[in-house]
Amino acid sequence: MKKTLSFFKTYNIECELHDFKAEKLSCDKISSWLRHMNMKTLFNSKSTTYRNLNLKELNLDDKAKEEWLCKENLLIKRPVVEFDEKVIVGFDEEIYKGVFL
Repeated sequence: MKKTLSFFKTYNIECELHDFKAEKLSCDKISSWLRHMNMKTLFNSKSTTYRNLNLKELNLDDKAKEEWLCKENLLIKRPVVEFDEKVIVGFDEEIYKGVFL
């Protein structure tokens, strides 16, 4: 998140933030993101939340992972940036430059 916010500040790009901890995302929003990417891109299997919930032991398929994303938004890899019908997950400066500059 810090790198993304720094990038936007450096290039004077306005953005609107959504705090996953403070306000849950709708399942519709998560489903719409998954139409732009595969589950591996969005689902954070390295997060503390994933470990604390012992989800590795459940051997989840993509449908079950989507249900968990709806219940536990902190399983979503961050940042997620929506721009011009695109959805970008994570920070990659070269991708950001290609999309935003």
